[in-house]
Amino acid sequence: MYLKEIIFVFFFSYCSIIVRPHDEDDRGQRPGGPYVYRDTRPSQSGSIPQWDPNGYVLFCLCMGRTGNQIEHFLGGMAFAKALNRTLVLPPFRTYRNVRFTEWFKFEPMAEFHRVVLAEDFMEYIAPTHWPPGERFGFCWKPPSSVDNDCRMKEGSPFGPFWDGLGVDFDASIVYSLSYHDGDIARWPKVYPPETYPVLAMRGAPASYPMARSNRHLQRYLVYSDRIIDEAQKYIEDHFPDERYVGIHLRNGVDWVNACNGAESQRSYMASPQCLEGTSDVITKAMCNPPLSEVLRLTRDVVLATNARVVYVATDKNPLTKEIQDHLADRNVTVFHADPWLPMIDLAILSRSDHFIGNCVSSFTSFVKRARDIEGRPSSFWGRS
Repeated sequence: MYLKEIIFVFFFSYCSIIVRPHDEDDRGQRPGGPYVYRDTRPSQSGSIPQWDPNGYVLFCLCMGRTGNQIEHFLGGMAFAKALNRTLVLPPFRTYRNVRFTEWFKFEPMAEFHRVVLAEDFMEYIAPTHWPPGERFGFCWKPPSSVDNDCRMKEGSPFGPFWDGLGVDFDASIVYSLSYHDGDIARWPKVYPPETYPVLAMRGAPASYPMARSNRHLQRYLVYSDRIIDEAQKYIEDHFPDERYVGIHLRNGVDWVNACNGAESQRSYMASPQCLEGTSDVITKAMCNPPLSEVLRLTRDVVLATNARVVYVATDKNPLTKEIQDHLADRNVTVFHADPWLPMIDLAILSRSDHFIGNCVSSFTSFVKRARDIEGRPSSFWGRS
């Protein structure tokens, strides 16, 4: 892990606490309306997980918001498969632990590699093969470090994440191995599964920005029926059978501050998705596009696609009136759902006839990867 990656982890672990709170009552306010909740664990349909002597990888998705967590998760997928250990599918972290199968289907993940849901792992595997008293927490630190305490549960979201799974740690194991190809062969030698059956890591075993070689793993992240139903219902209720352009705007104060430090850099956050392989640098128009750029590119894409709808996903200001006025001559309607769950925005954006996103944002990168797999077109502010 490099110093820049460490800084990113610290910055976005801090930013992850800046999340709009929701409680149980908000579930009736989302775009899809009332939803019948059910237990989505494979074990509840008779698929009881069995012990894997090759060992397990379990980690906290504790860096940043949804987009960052998913980029780290894809890296963790690659790491578990490279070690031939079963991947424990961790909860995503919002203001609570979100069971993996609330957002994504289990079966496609099982096609990629051996997986087990974290909640099933804790109920059926951990009591016998990873019991209290034998639970080691792993964390990366540089070889020069003299601090051997991982502080696995110190602070938020680390403490709430592990508490949600009912895990307390008995000791720390500090490692300096990387997650890259050069060190992969060393992991089973230094930490054999016979001695260390569970690699429980403080953070995801992945680099950030994510490795290009892991982007294709997005194909195994298939939205759950719950997410698909809610996204589809919103579309059917507001613009059924219409061509639409989906756009992603990042303009919250935390993002504006982040962009101030990004200008003129060659790599920052998710920017490799549009700068990789070039000598170009990040510009203000790419990271924090002015209104003129938003209106220009949105209009260009609307004209090219003959769309009648623009759907806006944003962390702050959707610019609904400005876009609506700018496209008045095209009879275009602008929608902004502001769903209680950002995953619904992702699902709606993924299905648009054309998508415009922010090159530096990992929220955009999720949509871009999903669309690339399906051959759908995408553009970036300041780049198209």
